[in-house]
Amino acid sequence: MVAAVVLAMSAQAADVVKVTLQNALPTVREGEMVELSLAQVQKRLDGATDVVVTDADGREVPSQVTWDGKLIFQAYVGAKAKSVYMVKAGKPQQYEPRVFGRQFPERVDDMAWENDRVAFRCYGPALQRSGERAWGYDIWNKRTDALVVEARYAGELDPEVASVCRKLRKMNQGDLADDLYNAVSYHVDHGNGMDCYKVGPTLGAGTAALLANGAQDIVYPKCYKEFEVLDRGPLRFTVKLVYDQATADGQTYVETRVLSLDAGSQLNRVAVSYDGLTAAMPLAVGIVVHNENPTAFVFNEQTGYMGYEDLGDPAQYQPKYREKQNKDFGKIYVGAVYTQKPALEYRAGEGLPGACGHILGITDYAPASEFVYYFGSGWSRNPQTSFQSLSDWEAYLSQFAQQLKSPLKVTLR
Repeated sequence: MVAAVVLAMSAQAADVVKVTLQNALPTVREGEMVELSLAQVQKRLDGATDVVVTDADGREVPSQVTWDGKLIFQAYVGAKAKSVYMVKAGKPQQYEPRVFGRQFPERVDDMAWENDRVAFRCYGPALQRSGERAWGYDIWNKRTDALVVEARYAGELDPEVASVCRKLRKMNQGDLADDLYNAVSYHVDHGNGMDCYKVGPTLGAGTAALLANGAQDIVYPKCYKEFEVLDRGPLRFTVKLVYDQATADGQTYVETRVLSLDAGSQLNRVAVSYDGLTAAMPLAVGIVVHNENPTAFVFNEQTGYMGYEDLGDPAQYQPKYREKQNKDFGKIYVGAVYTQKPALEYRAGEGLPGACGHILGITDYAPASEFVYYFGSGWSRNPQTSFQSLSDWEAYLSQFAQQLKSPLKVTLR
């Protein structure tokens, strides 16, 4: 998502608000999310409670009112061109959701969310209490525009399947039990994608963390403690995560994250804050680098992005099932884009299971501020996208970063 900038607005009430979008870049902006102040639009429409967004020809386009008072919709604007949309009073249609997310207490409090291209999860208090160490963002690869997270958990956690598997193992029928489990597991691609990304005690797919001891040590944020879902779609999912009290360099703080995922985007927006800090500290956004592909990463400090090509977890299941189920996991592209210029580096890490380190984007965090960045992924096996190489993925990250720096110019009349 790239936030639009409202430039002008007449104070006179009208029946319709004309929204003109201007693109200064030489690339098409397709499906880009536009944000308007709902209060300003309502004032212009003489206090209308409900509003409808249409294109220039009067066709309604999906829209959403967000938790923070924005009216959002997706627009198409040609290269170095303008587009016009209209907002008027009226009851909008019920749109098919293109995003979804919720906590899954049935799976140790996972928080999982998705849109029509990608899916992610992070880990909650039940997992933290169990002693398992999984701290960063996880990637769930998709190759469908359908919303699949709910169904994946239902299959993975099916109690009847679990019961039969236990009985088969007691009968020394382990192979049959494995076959049955793999028939429903989200670790196998059944046609819509799979979970084959490895997180563990790392920053995973783009988690932010403070750096302590002269910026030498990553202060891993562990699992979230509390959550609140703020937006449920149809175009944007937003969740607020609050973490346990922690200490770094003698400062005690509580971390809060607000994550948003928009329809059609590969990347999440994250706003991170640390309540309690009284002095500035270095902050890093990290992507774990696994042993299977130790040098497949790219940096661009000037444009403000980093990317990595991950090959999936080879220990996901026994080699015989690699042949039967998924001979390879495809290529998982992971990336982060920054709203301020970072210092980018690769940092080797000792004791990371299956990993050799992280790529890090480091900036300074000022007390009482909000640090905003974007993270996300793509998958080579998704026919909806064209990520077949690290160069393809880097081109996407670069364009996303350029759009952040050159938001659509928005004029309301």
